[in-house]
Amino acid sequence: MNTAVAEIDATTLPEKRPNPLMAGFARLDNTRKGMLGLGALALVGVLAAAFYMANQPDYKVLYANLSDKDGGAVLAQLSQMNVPYKHADGGGAILVPADKVHDTRLKLASQGLPKGAIGGFEMMDANRLGMTQFQERLTFQRGLEGELTRSITALSSVAEARVHLALPNQNGFFREQQKPSASVLLTLYPGRTLDRTQVAGIVHLVASSVPEMNPKAVSVVDQNGALLSQSGDAQAGSVDSQQLDYVRTLEQMYTQRILDLLEPVLGRDNVRAQVTADVDFSQTEQTSEQHRPNQGTEPAAVRSQQLVESGNGAGQAATPGVPGAVSNTPPTPTQAPVNGAAAPVGVVPGNQGAGANDPNRRREQVINYEVDKTVSVTRNATGVVRRLSAAVVLNHVASTDKKGQASTGPLPAAQMEQINALVREAIGFSGDRGDSVNVMNAAFTKAATDGADIAWWKQADTFDLARSLAWPVGMLVLGLILFLGLVRPALKMMKPPAPTATGPEALLGASSGGQLDAVVDNETHRPGLPSPVQNEVTVEMLRLEDAKRLARENPVAVANIVKGWVNGESAAAA
Repeated sequence: MNTAVAEIDATTLPEKRPNPLMAGFARLDNTRKGMLGLGALALVGVLAAAFYMANQPDYKVLYANLSDKDGGAVLAQLSQMNVPYKHADGGGAILVPADKVHDTRLKLASQGLPKGAIGGFEMMDANRLGMTQFQERLTFQRGLEGELTRSITALSSVAEARVHLALPNQNGFFREQQKPSASVLLTLYPGRTLDRTQVAGIVHLVASSVPEMNPKAVSVVDQNGALLSQSGDAQAGSVDSQQLDYVRTLEQMYTQRILDLLEPVLGRDNVRAQVTADVDFSQTEQTSEQHRPNQGTEPAAVRSQQLVESGNGAGQAATPGVPGAVSNTPPTPTQAPVNGAAAPVGVVPGNQGAGANDPNRRREQVINYEVDKTVSVTRNATGVVRRLSAAVVLNHVASTDKKGQASTGPLPAAQMEQINALVREAIGFSGDRGDSVNVMNAAFTKAATDGADIAWWKQADTFDLARSLAWPVGMLVLGLILFLGLVRPALKMMKPPAPTATGPEALLGASSGGQLDAVVDNETHRPGLPSPVQNEVTVEMLRLEDAKRLARENPVAVANIVKGWVNGESAAAA
């Protein structure tokens, strides 16, 4: 027996284990092998697509709304520059990588592309030899129109603009020269408008850029054909948008005054007010002339004075004295004061000499004095408020009784009088002007509200986030489906089957004797009556102990012996 054990120890050699991956793949059937290969290829494709999309550059608009000719020229130049591009909006826009937009625009601009771009005064640099005066003037006009178009399109609300200038040829032989005029066509961005001040700014920009152009000669029209600028031929008494804006602003001001007074007392949602203003925009001019009498103590101003003297000289005596030059000297002129008392008719002061008593002598004096006059011109201001009408509605006041039940009721009469007085003071009530104020107290009807705001999954931000995450999340879900549906079942089947613990193969597979020790040391409890207690050591017990010791010391020999028993070989043959 010892020899047989030695022979068994000499012939036992360690066996080379196969590759578990290849062994597991060999255990699969053809269907599982095909599923595993298809799943692996699909996963590789998903990973490649995700890597490609992650490295795909972001495209932005290079040019939009180009003509076919300009678009073809730009695409041809992009191909020569080796710049990738794409089309968008049905070919109406050209897209290039975001990091190359500005660089590409500068390079194309240096080559004069697109040619449909707006030209300014740089057109004057291309003057050729032999250009006529008409061509020079036309080029200057086109350059001026281009510069104005560039300035107008710089506004945030203007998408495109076209400027048409009518510059008449000035001729020095005409007394009245024709004045220049301009027309501006604006294309606004969707949802944007221009207010009155912005339109006025465009008008003055064009009028200030052209010599001798009147702002009234500039017309501004939007893409819908609506006239935005004020017409210079409008009637002075007609109602325009400025007057309507003034009335609206005035009404809003009075309404806000009422709300600012009553809302702190009654609550924000418990007051409704509306003010209507009747404004007079008529222009009135009044001229008055007043005359003041001059029969007062104040001296009057002399306007003119006339003195007439007449006489025939008959009966005039000779001048006494020695005949000669001195006695024949004419009388001295009159020296009467202008504003003094008038001398009696027929008497000349200071000349009481010869002929003073002549009965045929006649003297007339006429003095005209200035008449006081006051001329006043009065022009009434436009936009005068002729009448104000205010309507105010107050909600019922809420109250709670002793039992805690909420109820609403009208305001007290005294409080209504106070509110009425406050409204009158807020609008500047004037009975002579015919103003009216009506304050009413009534219960408000609560409108049915939707309750909650827009759900988060209906908001625009959520849609944008979902669109941005759709591709990566979709690729991840597709990869999980392929792995769980095709790859994972095949990997499970590639695992080796678990070894069974029954039969002699379990003893042969234990190289270290661990499983054999477990079988030897394990005491199986079988159902039955309890065995009698034996205090003596029997021969069977000693043999069993020897067999257990032999199994512990030489497990391979014991395994070979058991294998021979199972195969039916005798101990002698072994």
